[in-house]
Amino acid sequence: MSITIAGFETRPIGVADGVELNAAVGGDGPALVLLHGFPETHLMWRHVAPILAQHHTVVCPDLRGYGASSKPAAVGEDTYSKRTMAADIIHLADALGLDQFALVGHDRGAHVAFRAGLDHPNRISHLGILDIVPTLDTWNVLNGVNAAVAFHLYLMAQPPGLAEQMIANSADAFFGHFLDAWSMSSHAIPADVRAEYLRACRDAVPSIVADYRATATIDIEHDQADLDAGNQLTMPVTVVQQDWGQQLGFDATATWRPWAADLEHFTTQAGHFMAEEAPEDIATLILNLVKR
Repeated sequence: MSITIAGFETRPIGVADGVELNAAVGGDGPALVLLHGFPETHLMWRHVAPILAQHHTVVCPDLRGYGASSKPAAVGEDTYSKRTMAADIIHLADALGLDQFALVGHDRGAHVAFRAGLDHPNRISHLGILDIVPTLDTWNVLNGVNAAVAFHLYLMAQPPGLAEQMIANSADAFFGHFLDAWSMSSHAIPADVRAEYLRACRDAVPSIVADYRATATIDIEHDQADLDAGNQLTMPVTVVQQDWGQQLGFDATATWRPWAADLEHFTTQAGHFMAEEAPEDIATLILNLVKR
């Protein structure tokens, strides 16, 4: 029996030519779209989404290239750019009749949400970001031996071929490493969910690598162009992070400030998988965000 989010209907929804996003939809009320991180699927929201669905229409898609969503071949650097993946989310909202919605992303989904907020400010009422800094800043804050924590970023930034082969040859060990190393609780990701995450990632190695490779190429160009133009996120923004600033030696709030005028920044005692480790806390932060 497949794992589902309680009370949600899951179905594929077309968002681009030949691309469908697998999306779980539930609840009723003002719309909230939740984007998952790595190495997960939309199931990372299985505890948070039902809480939010008491007062909101909640949409939890698998990103392009992940889970049960389409995994188009990376024919160019833009196939998995965050601009393209953000456009998928806008088209998903169009298909569901959602004119304006709050958007919350974790990890990879947070990079997509960040880009969506810059590219489509008229569609996104509130923006929540879980455990990242913007793409451009990600590379700027990784220095010296501290960069070892993000070794996967450098591996998947390499030209096509090597990373895909290495990861495919040891997929469960590779993806399982992050599920173990980034969690503060051994109970946050139970065995059946872990098995589903590993299966989904095992089946998506080329597209996952392409997503990360874009973060070392075209996504940087897009961020730099917005920074140079002085573009900011115009909606209320809530950022929740582990204390990466302390660990890596930078001011996390100051790093976010140039991007968001209306910013609330929090640190969490939970691990990277905060929506699974502290779902009530994350649900409360999201509900507080949409009240701003």
